[in-house]
Amino acid sequence: MSLEYFLKENKIPGLKDVNTRRLTKILRNSGTMRGALVSNIDNIDEILKDIKNYEIGNVVEQVTRKKVERYGTSKPKQVALIDYGAKDNIVNSLLKRGLGVTIFPANTSAEIILATRPDGIMLSNGPGDPEVCEFQIEVIKKLYKSNIPILGICLGHQLMALSVGAKTAKLKYGHRGANHPVKDLSNNKVYITSQNHGYYVIDSSINPEIAEVSHINLNDGTVEGIRYKNKNIFTVQFHPEACPGPEDTAYIFDEFIDMINNKNTENN
Repeated sequence: MSLEYFLKENKIPGLKDVNTRRLTKILRNSGTMRGALVSNIDNIDEILKDIKNYEIGNVVEQVTRKKVERYGTSKPKQVALIDYGAKDNIVNSLLKRGLGVTIFPANTSAEIILATRPDGIMLSNGPGDPEVCEFQIEVIKKLYKSNIPILGICLGHQLMALSVGAKTAKLKYGHRGANHPVKDLSNNKVYITSQNHGYYVIDSSINPEIAEVSHINLNDGTVEGIRYKNKNIFTVQFHPEACPGPEDTAYIFDEFIDMINNKNTENN
């Protein structure tokens, strides 16, 4: 059957007569842009005004779970995962390493999270501009003071940086796909990573007395990881739980577990 017939039969919207080659060239020169699909341009001034005034807002609150979920409650060590839009494989990666997981909605207070006495805390990936997540940043400030081991991924990485005074900015071109080379500065090894983000932490905004860059992107030199000094905290911009995609950086979860175990040894 024809593509047109298939789309109609399955009630799937289609689009035609768009010069995608020209659009690609515009985006290559200008970077990520706002746009709209319209059937006519008779009211072009109003359309342009709507595009200019469009605000994404705090989309984390739209994608987060609405209630607490628990997995592996019989495990000896438990991790609190704050869900900013968490991928399921974060949970799977922790469970298969012997950790129990309690998932908290993104609007959960630090007091409620800490009251569960977690052995570790994870700040998940998620969508949108990290700077609009004001409530979440305030929660992380309190978690930072707890001295509980913390691992942040993607948006969680950015929110942790913002909570200690660093700055973020929007990339001209977002990092998308499963082939981004990232260098771990601790061992000078390069890993192929999966990424999906439009913002990054500004290197020069990181206070060297608080933290140091641990990973860098070899394509554009942007920050891909941060380790916090005198704290059991580290964060990465890429996705170590990527599935499908490269599994080069799954060791990040093993380092998190080592950090939890070492912290528990200190307490004992």
